[in-house]
Amino acid sequence: MTSHHVWMGMSPPETFRDEPVTVQVRGPYAAFTRPVFTSERLSYSVMTPTAAIGLLSAIFKAIGLTPPNWLLEAPLNTFLLIAVMVWIQTGFAMVVLSAAMKAVPDDIIEASMLDGAKGWARFTRITIPMIWGSVIVVLTTITVTSLKVFDIIRTMTGGNFQTSVIANEMYQQSFRALNYGTGSALAMILFLGVLPLIIFNVRQVRKEREVH
Repeated sequence: MTSHHVWMGMSPPETFRDEPVTVQVRGPYAAFTRPVFTSERLSYSVMTPTAAIGLLSAIFKAIGLTPPNWLLEAPLNTFLLIAVMVWIQTGFAMVVLSAAMKAVPDDIIEASMLDGAKGWARFTRITIPMIWGSVIVVLTTITVTSLKVFDIIRTMTGGNFQTSVIANEMYQQSFRALNYGTGSALAMILFLGVLPLIIFNVRQVRKEREVH
């Protein structure tokens, strides 16, 4: 544990003399604060944990390096949040794209092989065009999800340490600061940002239905 002290000369009331007070601090990383009153000074100590936990921290320690504060240091925390989001969406993208690739007719693949098309040429000139609708669905869905992401930010950093996004800021302004006008404006910005992607996705689906 590490502590940072701020000393202020003052004469506190007699009722606070030599009686430490522990106050729980809200936030994912501050353990607690400890104001200590004495007859001569006030000590305000903020305690933060330094114990390294987790797989990455264990690897750093095993090779003799000091692990960083993964979710406190910018821009490292931003890249780690992006990695979490990519990992969450990988399963959805894999299921949709693999199903689309399996739906490509075998006779078309065999005809391209007879014409001398190699693996990369078959993939870029035959497979991709035939599953392009599914690619658009995956891209637009992941983009919309990324624009309105809230749960990952809220649970991992609380929007602190330069990681706040529109959805989290909308929540903060509406339900924590009670600035309903600002929260509504942020909600409209988010809606206007997502709307073009939804319209584009709907048009692509309609084009596919017309072709089939």
